[in-house]
Amino acid sequence: MTDSELSKLIISAAVAPGGVPDEAQEEGDTTAEMELRQVTVPAVSHGSRLDRALAAIVPEFSRTYLQQLIEAGVVKVGGVVVTKASTKVKAGDELLVELRPTPQSQAFKPEAMALEIVFEDAYLMVINKPAGLVVHPAPGNWSGTLLNGLLAHDPQAVFLPRAGIVHRLDKDTSGLMVVARQRTVMDQLVGLIAARDVSREYLALAHGGWQGAKTRQVEAPIGRDPRNRLRMAVVDLEKNAGKTASTVVTLMQSAGQYCLVKCKLHTGRTHQIRVHMAFLGHPLVSDEVYGGAPAAGLGRQGLHACRLAFRHPVSGQAMEFKSEPPADFQAAIAGLGLIYNQIS
Repeated sequence: MTDSELSKLIISAAVAPGGVPDEAQEEGDTTAEMELRQVTVPAVSHGSRLDRALAAIVPEFSRTYLQQLIEAGVVKVGGVVVTKASTKVKAGDELLVELRPTPQSQAFKPEAMALEIVFEDAYLMVINKPAGLVVHPAPGNWSGTLLNGLLAHDPQAVFLPRAGIVHRLDKDTSGLMVVARQRTVMDQLVGLIAARDVSREYLALAHGGWQGAKTRQVEAPIGRDPRNRLRMAVVDLEKNAGKTASTVVTLMQSAGQYCLVKCKLHTGRTHQIRVHMAFLGHPLVSDEVYGGAPAAGLGRQGLHACRLAFRHPVSGQAMEFKSEPPADFQAAIAGLGLIYNQIS
């Protein structure tokens, strides 16, 4: 299979219905070479935005990708270059689109890498992700991601949206992830996560001596920080866009100005634990985005996905996986005068 054919398969799979919730898909054209596509706006699209009209006429390409082409100046309406996706079109307008590769389309390629596979069968894998590994290609990280490694590990992953990835861990978060190996299983896992039937627990090393109840349930909606769109924040849903978010935080140990806690997710919002811990007044160690600071030599945010449990989508068997925190995390715990006991 050529790189061009491989790219076509990957992008075709990426635009299939379903996929990972709360994540925008980004993909490019279906070949590695430029192609001109001429289409006519049908009556049903009269008065629509240009990007919406194009997405309806050429549904094999994502709206995100078509917006990129519009902004790049390679889309013409009636022979005139249009660079605003919001431009309204009329029935009968002739659209000329220059389909070309994007960094996104070239990013979905196999790259051999060492993967710590905790469990694997014909339907799914559980992976222990190291800190520092980006899960999915994105601006600034178009290669060397977990997705690239999955494509190299299993050639069939090319047929799955996002190579079977159903949930993410931040780059600097270590620990357990489940990855689908079949499309039906991927849809089932996404459904299990949405129904809160996948148990996900994390160890978090945070600033501030713990006070009050040993266990706290945080029910605080999360959305884009209205003062800084590059980060998330607890928001008022009557004033800002966001989604409900629920985390149960349980103290494991507190010493001086630091604490070690276990966080159980009941929802899966972007940066949920990091935001909720900061909201409680306990930002994670080394998480400078949310108010933390480096400590005890830990060079990344103090967060580790330590436990993952769910029922196997095919066999129905109860599955449970545990991961002890890596050496840097354990060294920081000891350096801050805390005592860690193995995951129970």
